[in-house]
Amino acid sequence: MKQTSKQEKWKDESKMEVPYKRISKAERLMEIKSHSLLSEAKGINSGLQDFKNRIKAICEEVYSAFMLENNVKSNSKGNFTWYNFDRTIKVEVAISEPVKFDDMAIQASKEKLDEFLESAVDSKIDFVKDLIKDAFSTSNGKLDAKRVLGLLRYKSRVTSPLFLEAMDLIEKGIRRPESKTYFRIWEKDTDGKYQAVELNFSNI
Repeated sequence: MKQTSKQEKWKDESKMEVPYKRISKAERLMEIKSHSLLSEAKGINSGLQDFKNRIKAICEEVYSAFMLENNVKSNSKGNFTWYNFDRTIKVEVAISEPVKFDDMAIQASKEKLDEFLESAVDSKIDFVKDLIKDAFSTSNGKLDAKRVLGLLRYKSRVTSPLFLEAMDLIEKGIRRPESKTYFRIWEKDTDGKYQAVELNFSNI
């Protein structure tokens, strides 16, 4: 709650009461301006949320209309892009479905694969050795999920029990956090290039 000059004492972060006359001009200014900014920021945030809901509803309406017009029965909406009639406006719908792994399952899989690499002598499967090393190399301490999942494609070509057990552990360890949908609006400039309308506050 905003503290004002009408109060004889203000409370600091430890709830200790401080006489108003001991509060500096700068502190009084920061009290007023911080509450003003917070109120405005909340208003903008609420407006952005309302706008996002409106974009979502419009994109769903456009998608359904297009599918109905083309006699397609589909409730599964992945990434898609649509345009106005002269294609000067582009609207993108991008769905992010991150893949993460259970820590214990992926560690057990790595142990199995390390054992497999030490025991593998068949030259026919040499191709997979580098793939395994690449898959488990980390960037900033994180695994590349696509590389790890890419190993699953070789289950039919590598019959080693250790390799197959490792693949089973990878499959069991897959976690898919809740997907997120991003909306982007672009306008074509005079050079014919699409320029994004920034809706990300940090990019403005």
